Amino acid sequence: MNVRDAKILIVGGSSGMGLAVAQRCLEAGAAVTIAGRSAERLQAARATLQAPARLQAVEVDIAQEAQVAALFARTGTLDHIVSTAADIRGAYQLLPALDLADAQRVVDSKFLGPLLLAKHGAPKLDAAGSLTFTSGVAAYRPAARGSVVAAINAALEGLVRALAVELAPLRVNAVSPGWVDTPIWSAVAGDAKDATLDAMAQRLPVGRIGQPADIADAIAFLMGNGFTTGTVLHVEGGHRLA
Repeated sequence: MNVRDAKILIVGGSSGMGLAVAQRCLEAGAAVTIAGRSAERLQAARATLQAPARLQAVEVDIAQEAQVAALFARTGTLDHIVSTAADIRGAYQLLPALDLADAQRVVDSKFLGPLLLAKHGAPKLDAAGSLTFTSGVAAYRPAARGSVVAAINAALEGLVRALAVELAPLRVNAVSPGWVDTPIWSAVAGDAKDATLDAMAQRLPVGRIGQPADIADAIAFLMGNGFTTGTVLHVEGGHRLA
């Protein structure tokens, strides 16, 4: 990935996979803007990334169109846009217990947010630029309690293919992660996080759970490969086989 002097926006860059992407891009010489809803997490991310002059942090809710438009007015021209944002708190429920407000947060963060990023971000991108979103293995291996997340991941992948056609020659792709050890698991599994991840590690052909750096590698490939668009890159340790 050659992104020296490139300008990259990473939504969800304050933690987990997005933070790993930000670290990688900064190390490669890019100018990075991380964006997210939590000022506190953005501040912590700046500290983790040692707040170089090439790093900016912007508080934004990507489900709010006015805020997305203001974000791009602030960033100016860009080379790449990445979104790893996902708010799935409370969404893993059997249907009788499902609260539509929890489902709406998944729709907002993983579908409407990317749609708005494409709408307002595409005009800011260089012609050789890219948008990279994150879906997930749940679209292929759904489980009880996971209907909402599975459906939205699948919808996002359909959006990626359509945008790759509509926005060409801009490239639009998605990474589909498997189970990755990120802070989101504390919200999903609570005190059972470690046991849950360990059980999945024993099932996977690679024998381990993913790490944020694994996903950062995949996103770096999609940003750097100029002949890849409308593609879903699966990075899930063989989960679709297990």
